[in-house]
Amino acid sequence: MTSSSSSPRVPPLPVRDGVNPTRLRVPRQGAWPTIADYVLERFGHVDPEGIRRRFRTGEVRAPGGAVVDLNTALGAHEFIWYYRDVADEPHLPFEVRVLHRDEHLVVVDKPHFLPTTPGGRFLQNSALVRLRRALDHPDLVPLHRLDRATAGVLAFSACPDTRGAYQALFENRVVAKTYEAVVRLPDTHSGWVDRLPVIYRNRMEKTKGVITAQVVDYPVAESGRLPAPRTGKQRRSHAPTVGPNAESRIELLGTGGGRAHLKLTPHTGRTHQLRVHLAALGTPILHDRFYPELLDHADDDVDAPLQLLARTLGFTDPLTGQPRLFRSELELAEVPR
Repeated sequence: MTSSSSSPRVPPLPVRDGVNPTRLRVPRQGAWPTIADYVLERFGHVDPEGIRRRFRTGEVRAPGGAVVDLNTALGAHEFIWYYRDVADEPHLPFEVRVLHRDEHLVVVDKPHFLPTTPGGRFLQNSALVRLRRALDHPDLVPLHRLDRATAGVLAFSACPDTRGAYQALFENRVVAKTYEAVVRLPDTHSGWVDRLPVIYRNRMEKTKGVITAQVVDYPVAESGRLPAPRTGKQRRSHAPTVGPNAESRIELLGTGGGRAHLKLTPHTGRTHQLRVHLAALGTPILHDRFYPELLDHADDDVDAPLQLLARTLGFTDPLTGQPRLFRSELELAEVPR
């Protein structure tokens, strides 16, 4: 039990400068006399004085709002909340363009290189924090994610009261998405490109802490239809599935100069699915640093963004029953002409 009866998942601090407070579980016992000592040992290599300052100024709180200071003993609380800082955060010179805004939804065009939410080296330079500040709307929450490298249509919930209805659309996979990509063609491409459109299926797994997704083999006998998505409050089956779990439709929009412009319709939503599928077919997306080979870390090359764009997002509005379709106004720079 914590010393507070409040839920450990309810932030005792408000959104500040567009940023949510971060929750951290701390050990109830150990070699650290205070909670601050534990935090300093774990994160002190980043900004020790900044950590001490937050404890001194009352910016570290326990569930329920109790102040956690430099002298609060280890074991007093199981969780703490604090505002994360990023020293020397790189500035990203790209703007988020609002495509649609009403009392329930905000839909934007996210540029390449900008993350959807804070993470790693990026805090203020994320689509979520920029929008919260620009629109003075701390209740904005993303309804889905786009990779940092991917540009295009991104939707946010603007109203806590109706958020669940829109989140259910994404959870139940009743949102229609299309993407566009520009891929490199091999010197001889008389294979699958000439047979488009095609549907590609495989089995993918993503391990926490591993940057890239992995492709998993499965028996031919299990290569049939994808399992039906879980909807509503159906219980998850404990029986493991062994067949394909990722499916994409690939259509040709044009070719030229050793490149192909493709329309992609994912029927599932696995991490990096489209990037994995195109790399597996021998036509990786231009400037993909993850697939088919993970390249060494390098600074962003703003002149060579990943040529992948989330073009459209469509669904039946759960509040009105009317169809909604949002389309990106961005264009991929290397589309063959």
